[in-house]
Amino acid sequence: MLWACLLLPQLALDGVLRRRADDSPLVLVDGAANARSIVAANASARDAGLYIGQRLTAAQALLAQFEAIPYDPSSVARWQQFLAGVAYRYSSQVALLPHAIVLEVSKSRSLFGAWAEMERYLRHDFTALGFRHHVAAAPTPHGAYVLAGIGEGLAVFTQEALQRALDDVPLSRSRLPASAVDALPRMGVRRLGQLLRMPRDGLQRRFGAELLQAMDRLSGERPAGLDLYLPPDAVDWRFELSHEVENVAALMFPLKRMTTDLAAYLSGRDGGVQRFVLRLEHRDAEATDVPVGMLSPERSADVLFDAARGRLERVQLSSPVLALRLIADDLPGFVPAGRDLFDERPANALSFEQLRERLRARLGDRAVYRLGTTIDPRPEHSQRLDTHSQDFVEPRARPTWLLKRPIPWRGPMQILAGPERMETGWWDSDPMRRDYYVVETAQGQRAWVFCAAGEQGGWMLQGWFA
Repeated sequence: MLWACLLLPQLALDGVLRRRADDSPLVLVDGAANARSIVAANASARDAGLYIGQRLTAAQALLAQFEAIPYDPSSVARWQQFLAGVAYRYSSQVALLPHAIVLEVSKSRSLFGAWAEMERYLRHDFTALGFRHHVAAAPTPHGAYVLAGIGEGLAVFTQEALQRALDDVPLSRSRLPASAVDALPRMGVRRLGQLLRMPRDGLQRRFGAELLQAMDRLSGERPAGLDLYLPPDAVDWRFELSHEVENVAALMFPLKRMTTDLAAYLSGRDGGVQRFVLRLEHRDAEATDVPVGMLSPERSADVLFDAARGRLERVQLSSPVLALRLIADDLPGFVPAGRDLFDERPANALSFEQLRERLRARLGDRAVYRLGTTIDPRPEHSQRLDTHSQDFVEPRARPTWLLKRPIPWRGPMQILAGPERMETGWWDSDPMRRDYYVVETAQGQRAWVFCAAGEQGGWMLQGWFA
């Protein structure tokens, strides 16, 4: 087995920074109201002399202008759950450890390639989402967890190599029970390799079974004992704004971030979304719901953003917005659309799905639709709007463009196929008895025409083939 670990050392701070468009000094603070201290600081705050552990009062004396945000422990769990959903794309065995995500990747190498390739994919996804990370790989999840904490990019693939890599790890970074880590240095044991070679009976008498179990999980002698993560079947995310927003244009940055996150999450669970709701929260008024619907399930970040932006731009804000929520309680399966091997579209051209949803968002949901077939063979009744994928499929060739009503045919033509006798409609008041032909005009266009069966009359045009 091969386990990858993504250590997330600044999860709470990254969750705040990725929601900001500027890099002005910012810190997270925690502690009693009269003794708050800095627990995390961004790059510009550190460059100004602020540091972790510094009292907030001392920081304010050193730097006049910076933003201090209370540290929210619940945000760590929330972002970790989200990133576990992203990592689920690479493995069905994903588990959470403190400030880290581990996933079993040996079975995924046939799809994503060797570990070096998979590592590159993982780093790309987490970097694009704005989360700093350290990556390591080892035959055990706890071994990868320890390696990620002592170095960047470490990877060992055998038990013997893991044993050698763990030998020089300081006990303070071994992830073992705190009681043993505090006591062992006083006994002259400061390295993990020393501990792993000590007599087990003495360790058990002094520290109990908990230490031995942790050592066995680290080396792989005992099952890891992890609770595997399962992605939820619904999404309910909230983006709290730093100030009251009175213009819809100011909501585009958080909307872009939320739809990008949604696309990454959907890719992880191999699903899509067809309908979701944007909920605008106000201070003294009821929330404004903006429903977003698409003709088919999608998971492209650009398609989701265009669909949501078009609906949001049509909203007239009656009250300032304090927070933006994205709610999706139906996440159906997703089947990617087929693509041409030699795509001749210009580099900046929109995909059909993106163009379709952008038009629907701008013109209205009923302005753009798709056509589907019915089981009624009569051309006037054979198509309907807003159909679903399980519709009846006509086994014979039919025109892409059917006219609303037949019109007389004018001009010469060459018959390519036919006649096809259609005698139906006996069950209602609109029976028909026609002979249909596929014809070609002098300009090379193909049309579908008919004449009344057994009667004298002219040709009638029913539709055009693409």
